[in-house]
This record gives sequence, C-alpha cells and structure tokens, in this order.
Amino acid sequence: MPRRSTSSRTGNPTGSPTGGSSGSGTPRNRTPQPLPRRRRSFGDFVKAFLAFVALVVLLVGVPYALAVTIGWPFPDGMPSLDWLQEEITVNTFLGVLGVIVWIAWAQFTACVLVEIKAALSGVGMPGRVPGAGPSQLLARQLVAALLLVGATAASLTPGLSQLGNSYGDNQRGTVASAQATPGGSLSGIFAQQQEQAADTAAAIGRQAADAASHAEVGGPSVKAENTKYYRIQPPEGRHHDSLWEIAERHLGDGRRYGEIYQLNKDRVQPDGSRLSEASLIRPGWIMQMPGDARGGDLVDMSSTATAPDAGPAVSAQVQQQINTYAQAGGDHAQGTGGGTASLDTNTTRISVPKQQSPAATPAVHHEQHAATATETASESASDAGFSFGLPEALLGAPLLAAGLLGALGRRRRQALWQSALGAVGGRRGMEPPTPTGAAADAQDALLIGADPEGVRLLDRSLRGLAASLAGESRPLPTVYAAWLSNGDLHLQLAQPAGKPPAPWQLGQDQTFWLLSRTDAERYEDVDTAAPYPGLVSLGTMDDSRLLLNLESVPGIVSLSGSESDRAAVFASVAAELATNGWSDRMTITLVGFGEDLTPLAPNRLRHLDDIEALVETMEAETRQRRGALGAAGHDSVLTGRTGPAQHTRWAPHLVLLAASPSADDAVKLAELAADASRLGIGYLVGTDSGDLPGAAWEMEITSEGKLLAPLLGLELDAQTLPVAQQRAIVELFVNADPERTPEGPAATPPFLVDISEQGRPAVYARLVGPYEIIGLDTPDGERSPLQHEALALLLLHREGVHPRVLASALWPRGVTDDVREALLERLRVWLGADPDGTPRLATDANGRLTLAQSVVSDLDVLRSLYHEATQGRGVDSRVVRGRLLTDALALVRGPLLADRPEGRYGWLTHEIIDAQLPLLVADIGLALSEFHLVKNRAERAIEALNAALNSAPGDERLWHELLRATHTTGDTDKLQQLAADLIRRSGARGLPPRTEALLDELLPTWRDGTAAVG
Repeated sequence: MPRRSTSSRTGNPTGSPTGGSSGSGTPRNRTPQPLPRRRRSFGDFVKAFLAFVALVVLLVGVPYALAVTIGWPFPDGMPSLDWLQEEITVNTFLGVLGVIVWIAWAQFTACVLVEIKAALSGVGMPGRVPGAGPSQLLARQLVAALLLVGATAASLTPGLSQLGNSYGDNQRGTVASAQATPGGSLSGIFAQQQEQAADTAAAIGRQAADAASHAEVGGPSVKAENTKYYRIQPPEGRHHDSLWEIAERHLGDGRRYGEIYQLNKDRVQPDGSRLSEASLIRPGWIMQMPGDARGGDLVDMSSTATAPDAGPAVSAQVQQQINTYAQAGGDHAQGTGGGTASLDTNTTRISVPKQQSPAATPAVHHEQHAATATETASESASDAGFSFGLPEALLGAPLLAAGLLGALGRRRRQALWQSALGAVGGRRGMEPPTPTGAAADAQDALLIGADPEGVRLLDRSLRGLAASLAGESRPLPTVYAAWLSNGDLHLQLAQPAGKPPAPWQLGQDQTFWLLSRTDAERYEDVDTAAPYPGLVSLGTMDDSRLLLNLESVPGIVSLSGSESDRAAVFASVAAELATNGWSDRMTITLVGFGEDLTPLAPNRLRHLDDIEALVETMEAETRQRRGALGAAGHDSVLTGRTGPAQHTRWAPHLVLLAASPSADDAVKLAELAADASRLGIGYLVGTDSGDLPGAAWEMEITSEGKLLAPLLGLELDAQTLPVAQQRAIVELFVNADPERTPEGPAATPPFLVDISEQGRPAVYARLVGPYEIIGLDTPDGERSPLQHEALALLLLHREGVHPRVLASALWPRGVTDDVREALLERLRVWLGADPDGTPRLATDANGRLTLAQSVVSDLDVLRSLYHEATQGRGVDSRVVRGRLLTDALALVRGPLLADRPEGRYGWLTHEIIDAQLPLLVADIGLALSEFHLVKNRAERAIEALNAALNSAPGDERLWHELLRATHTTGDTDKLQQLAADLIRRSGARGLPPRTEALLDELLPTWRDGTAAVG
C-alpha cells in the first residue's frame, strides 16, 4: 500500500512563547528555539581577505591604471565628421582597446553591485547583467567569499571551490521543501535568526532544564549502546535539512527516509513538539538512526563520553537531550488528528486531504471501482504488465481513459460524417475498422477504466466555482493541486482565499476547498471558461487521486528517473492534457518525445525537435503574454478567466520536455519559468541527475512505478502510459482519422446474416425503435432489465465483448467478480443452445463473449440488406436492389432503443452507433430515392426520403434530395412549402450555404415566397 503522509499541528506543550502552534501565522518549520550559528574557520577568513584584495584591485586598481596609462574613456569635446577621415594609427587601436576595457570594468562593477544587493537583501536570485555570464559568476564568488565571515551571508552563496562551475549552476531557483517559504524571503529568515541570537543561551538552558525534568520523571536513562542519533541542522541559506538528504548521506539511499521517520514518529522532541510528517522537521530535533547509518556527524551514544573522535563533539546539554530522547523512545502519542496531512499555508507542499467519516461519505464512486478493478487485475497480472490480457496502465487511470475514449468517439463520428460526403450507394467508411490485437485490448481497457461521469462532475464543479466567484466579483484563487477522494473534490490553494462560495466548503484548513459529490451532482452546465485547464493526474495515494496544476507551479516541475520510466509518465501527462474534459483550449508542446502522440489531438499537441527551438518559441510567447496581460490590466491569467474579461479565455501553454537539458539550456528554462505561473505557462522537465536549476518541485519516478516527491510529502502510485499502450492507443486514433483514405472496397459489416427464408434466426431482437425480443421468454424478477441490457450490448458488438467490459457497462460504479459471473450464467441459461447443442453465448479464444449466428437483431438485418443491395446481388439486378432497399427501410421504426429506461444504457455514450444508424438510414433512403427517380417515380422517391428523415432529420443530404425530387413534380407550391419548412427548422442559425445555393437554383423566388408563407 502507498504511504500516506500524516500531519498534526501540535502546539508547544511547555507553553514557551517560542513554540510554534497551528493557530499562529508563522510557518511551522521555523526554529522554535534558536541554535548557535556555525563558527567560521581560518580558511574562511583567508578566502574573505583574498576576495577583498581581488575586489579592490578590480574595482579600484583597474580604473586607476586605465586613467593613468590610457586616459578617461569620455571625449574632450563633441566629435566631428573630420574624425572619421583621420588616419588609423596604433594610438587609435589603443584607444579603442581602452574603451573596451573600460566597458568591461563597468560591466564587472555592475555585477558586483547586483550581487552585493542580492546577498544583503536575500530576496530571490540576483538579476542578470546583460552579456555578463563569466563576469557575473566571478563577481558572485568574490562577494560570497567576502561575506562568508558575516553572520547573515555565511551560507548564502557557493564557496570559492565552485568557481569552475557554470553560470547556470548558480542560478538555481528555490526548491520547494518542507521549510521553503515562498511567501517570505531569506532576509526575513536571517533577521529572525539575528533577533533570536541574543536568546540562544537561555533557550538551550531551557531545553536542558526541560530534559532534566523529563529524566527525573522518567527514571534512569535507557541503555543506548550502539544506537546512533542525528541532530537536525539549522538552515544554510536556501538549503534546509530533510529526512531524504539525511538518509542519502548516512544510509546511502534517500528512499530510506521512511525508516528514519518510523523510528522517530510521534516521539517528543527537545522543543516539546513531535514528528508527525516526514517532510516537516525542525532544526534542533533529534533523530534516531537505523543501525547501519554511517557518517561523521552522527552521535554514537556508546562513545559520546569516552571516545570523542568517534563522532562530532557535542555539548553536555545535547548529550542530555539525546539521553532523554532515547529514554522516551517508546512513548508515542496517541490520536493526533486522525493521521491526515494538512498544508502549511506558508509553503508549497502538496498534502493529502482529510477523509470524511463513513457516515458523511457519498455513494461509492467509479474512482473506487477503478481502483478495485486495478487491484483485482494486479493479483493475476503477468510480467508484461497486463491483466486478463488488458493493459493495467489504462485500467487504473479513469480520467485519462475517459478523455481518450471521448476523443476517440468524436474522431470516429467526424470520420463518419466526412465519409457521408462520398458517393451514394457505395461510399466507404460506414463501418470503422474493428480493432484487433493490442489495439482491441487497449480499447477494452479504456471502456473498463473510463469514468466519464467523474470527468463531467469535475468539469461542472470547476466551471461552477468560477461562475460563482465571478458573480461575487472575486478572483480565482491559485490552485496547486486537486484531490479526488471517495467522490469528493478537494482543491488545494496556494494560500488562504477566504470562504468559498456555496456549495463549496472549507476543508481541513483555510487552504482546502471541499465539494462533496452530492453537491457536485447539483451543478448544471454554465457558460464560463474552464478555470484550471492545467490540472493533470499524476497518480494515487491510498484512495485519493492527485491532479497537479502544472499551470500554477512557481517554476519548473522536474522529473528524474530512468529514461523509459520518465517517458511513460510524460506520455500519460501529454495524453490526458490533450484529451481531458475539463479544459477548453490549450497548447501542449512536446520536446524530445511524443511525435507519434500528435494524432491524439492535432489541434493541441505540438512537437518540437530540440530545446533551441523551444527556447526561441517560449521567449517570444513569454514576451507576448506579458504584454497582453499588461494591456488588459490583469495580474495573471486567472483574473482574465472570470468576470467581464472571460472572453479572452487565456488558454494555457504547457511544455513537456522529456530529455535532460544541458546546463546552459537549464538556466534559460529557469529564467523563462520564473514568471511562468502568472502567464499561464507550465514546464515539466526531465532530468537525469534530479538537480535542475529553477526547479520549484522535484519528483522522481522509480522502476517500481512509484512517483516520489519527498520534499512535497508525496509517494504516489504513478499514472503512466508505457510504450506498448501508447502505440495501441495511437493505432486506434490513426485508424479513426477522417483524413485517412481507406483502401480497397467499402468496409463490410462485422456480421452479415442470411436474409433468405432459410436464414430465419432462433432469437430475433428489434433494436431500431422500441426494444423487443422474439424467440425467448421474458426473464422473471427484477433482473430482467439487466439481462436485456446485456444482450443489447452483445448484439451491438458481434466481434465480441470482454466480460469486464460488459460488467463495467452494466455497473459503472463497480461490481465484484461473483456478481458478474452470476449474470453471465443467467444469460447463458436464458439464451439456451441451438438444436445441435451449441450454446448461444460462448467465449472465444481471446476470452471475449460472443453470440451464436442464430441470435440476430434488426440492425444486423438492416446492415445485411443494405450491403447486399449495394455490394452484392443488387449491383447486377435492379429489381433485387429495389426490393432489398425497400425491405431495409421498412425495418426502421425509430431511433435506437427508443424506449430504454432512464438511468440505464449509459454505455451508449461511448458508442458511435448513434451516428452510424442515422447515416445508414439516410444512405438507404437516398439509394431508394435514386432508384425511383430513374424511373420518374418522384412520389415514391419523396415517400422514401420522408421515411428516412423520420430517423435522420438532421441529414442535409436527405433534404437536398427531397428538394430535387419535389422539383421534378413541377409543384411550385409544394416546393415553396418545403423551403419554408426548412427555414423554420434551421432557426436562428439560418439555412446552410449549400442549401441556399440549391434553392436559388431550383426556386429563385424562394425568399419572397417563404416570407409570404410566414
């Protein structure tokens, strides 16, 4: 099971005013009791002296030498045209060279001033002096060394030993951690340390007295032989100690931080507080270490008093604190807030929301079903990562699967309508190709894993929130993440934003807004822009799914790990962003991967070959967006998405860079990302080392499929899309591409029946119109509707249906295996067997459920009749073609499953039969009309076209043929009446251009006549 981060806000039990409390406005990660600062070594003073000499020489000596030897760079008077005609001499070259040296000196001086200002203020990264890369690096190192002996700048910048590093290495942005406080500044932290420095001795004395009192109450000291301890160090500039780094230094693997956490969880620390979350630690705390810990800054209690060289020298007070901590090792707190994490409002942590009590939890959501299905599948998964022949990665990604399934359905419908422009009676594309192999497995996994209802509720909830805030003239709050947990939606804000509009409620603290599923279902569609289109699923923690808002991250999100594991995460993120249902428009730029993913959404996905092209593109877009925001008077894109300005729609631009950038490119990306969150631009960048300049949030994907972000408090089961599934998904989309020209003859229906008298079926279901079954008794009891629905699904998929696809369609919120098998058994008994003993419900070699040929539907007959009329016997015999088309049109009694009960047959939204059937009926009507018009039987043609229009009233081709057929009758009044009927049907949109052109040809006076009729 994935680890759940826990947190509790514990006040200072000692009552010390320096203790942090949950109610205070100060960050919980600040040191409650100040600790002594690090002493400066002799080498520090030597470096500082040498840096001072170098600065004096460069800032004072160089200009003095230039002034004496060459002179000042400023001319004595105004230059004249005669100066350009003078002879070029050695003195001219020396003068030009002198000016260049003066410019270099001025640039270096500017660099020194910029670095000194940044070092003393401690606010953000130093500004860049144009064209001064190496010069500014030298200035930074000299200023750092000079200030190394100061109390506040000792650890602000790298030491002289890093002089050879690239400029980009020193432009690294703040990395969000448990102690990072984006709302504050380094100067504030150092000022706090200076203010508390006077109380250091008293604070340590209070700690020692408190420890002594604990020792007196607790009795003799426990034996601590061979037990090692570590004391959390105070922050060094921008760097803060973390359990991950401690584990990396002393255990050789940062992922072992959990062992340290478990050894010290809920134990009372010297300041009276407790460790309740792995990412929230404080300087001065004591950590017991695993037995194999190694390192010079560990304290070995077996040798503290007798062998000082075995570890760092520690004071008597620290020894007493460790003794007390060791003695209280087994006394853990009970019940500290339900074991859930909360967000520190002064940090950029991502926290797991608290769960509601079982009584308040809504009905089981499909999210749970998807998780249950994934867990069940995992039990018998093969080494190839498949379960029951289906891709696990898609089974456990309900939002991704829903987006892909919806986009695939739209693509297939578009292909059908585009194919409708082909020749009547023989066009291609009526039957989309049936997926096979890996593509069929991927499609089944999408059908099982998809949660379209969850996507619909998420979209309505977010848009409803935006509309409510706009109605109250309130801006959208910055949202770092969203959690879907047991059907509830938790939005995690960057900072408190007041009381949310109803029906939203405050969550576990001021930075969580909560909407229950019950309240979300009351939302209706609203005409407002999608407020947070950059949300994308990263994975799950226990029963909660995390969606990170890439658009709002204050910098770059970096992802480390092996190249193949990173690629699977990047592909999942790209596919979900490209097809999700909670965004309007966006641009997704893929760099270093994903060229083959563009068929998923050609209008959203864009592929660039290299980072150079990316930097050039993003520099231009960043300038354009800054200018547009300034012209519109908005602080950020969020203020442009609500209120009167929402028409601007400020679509996000999300950059996914899978390949690790070079040091220079990383610096350029960091500069671009510094202001990206305000502009609606997000960056997800892969890295081999895990150390990326400008990375605000750092994550790692492991070979076991875990997505780790220790400084964010996350350990997720990652959502990925491996290469095999990528190819299968892309194959589905490529085959459905409307621009793809099919080869060969028109596609054959998946199932053709014998339409002769000898082919009378044993079981006949009428689906086109009201649902009827002939040849079977109606099942008794309340299970009858379920069996009818299951049979309808099987009849619409003659190629076979996976049992889990059938179960997911009938029970979209989940079902157990025994219930599914019981239904299948009832279906087998109900359908029975053919006279030769062959069961009418069987399982093929791939495990899919198939119906016998003796079980047919009127839709099968309709397809077979049309196919035989246009590609079979009707091609060579006009009489046969007319009879077949007439019989086919007679089968049409209305829309598909016209009387289906409300709340059932929801799986039809995934199907394209609702687009196929009207097109098929229209084709039959058009073919029969042509058949009659050849013999000048206009009335019979009109009758056929009207019959087809009853089932396909929106097909423009039928109306055009009806106009032509009516025109052949010579009845102008009837043609005028038909034109008026068309105008009424078109409403405010007006007639389509091609229809107007046809009316102009057939009835030039139609505009006057329709006005008179109206």
